[in-house]
Amino acid sequence: MKQLLKAASGITLAAMLAACGSSGGGSSSDQAQEPAENNGTQGEAAYEELTITLSHNQPVSSPEHIGAESFKEHIETETDGAITVDIYPALQLGGLREQVEATQIGEIDITLQPSAVVSPFVDDIKVVDLPYLWPADAKAMYEVLDGEAGQELLGTLEQGGFKGLGFWPGGYKLFTTGEKEIRQPSDFEGITMRTMESPLLIEQYKGWGGNAIPVPYAELYNSLQQGVVDGQENPLQTIFLNNYHEVQSNIIESYHGTMTYVFMANQMWYDGLSEDAQNVITEAEAAGKEAAREALTETEDEYRQQIKDAGVNYYELTAEEIEAFRKASQPMHKELYSTPEQQERLEKLYEAIEAATAE
Repeated sequence: MKQLLKAASGITLAAMLAACGSSGGGSSSDQAQEPAENNGTQGEAAYEELTITLSHNQPVSSPEHIGAESFKEHIETETDGAITVDIYPALQLGGLREQVEATQIGEIDITLQPSAVVSPFVDDIKVVDLPYLWPADAKAMYEVLDGEAGQELLGTLEQGGFKGLGFWPGGYKLFTTGEKEIRQPSDFEGITMRTMESPLLIEQYKGWGGNAIPVPYAELYNSLQQGVVDGQENPLQTIFLNNYHEVQSNIIESYHGTMTYVFMANQMWYDGLSEDAQNVITEAEAAGKEAAREALTETEDEYRQQIKDAGVNYYELTAEEIEAFRKASQPMHKELYSTPEQQERLEKLYEAIEAATAE
């Protein structure tokens, strides 16, 4: 991992030197090159030689990686190979927080990370993780995230030195526990849940009467197996692909939140690129995001059935039970997203969600 990070750091240094030595955009290649003509759909567009470092956390069979591969294919095809993408999946470039930090300082060009992991760097982005904010309709949620309200949220990432490029899917999160089935907020009393390193998610479980502690993603399976924590929250695909159902007795489909990923770049690196390079990255992000969403839709039913077939207790909260959780969660929204600017942004999200669900 250190060797990869060192290589990524060298790539970034070369990009800075190339940016200083020419009037064009920055480059992550080993040395500055003459722009290569592109014969694709960009017409007369020309691209500097560039290698993009892209990191994420999930295995190669995941929708996230399928989307990343689509991003890579689109860019390399549209630029006739002038711009290439090196993908590092499955925590190859460090833990979740480490990858965000490496992107912030420019050692990684682009990363795909859960919004909850990004929120300690940019507080405003945490609104995505408020409990029971989103409807249980993925298409309506995508409409909001891709629309004006979502674009405004992506803009807040500049506070941390990031360029927000899009929101990618991870699916609705579920509760899993070792012994106790969860049907109402009070069932969390005496339960310790693992969360990502997000103050909002920790407060979420306190609001329901439970406890929560951060555990590194790479250590989660062992922590569940050894009883370090009683349960955790993650989407179906993460539960299945990491075999958490092997060490948890109860899987509760709750629709309490989503695992929304942020596809983001180092701001200085992105701003140093040519306009043509930025445009093709924007197009490739849209293609990759759509591929990831389609892959998630295609696999979730399969993962759900295989988890059920494994013999665990799979329970879906009733509409009445979800409403009880929603009522218990609503006061948290303005408590946890509390500045005047955040309150205004939250109201815009409420309005966008209402409009999307009314269609």
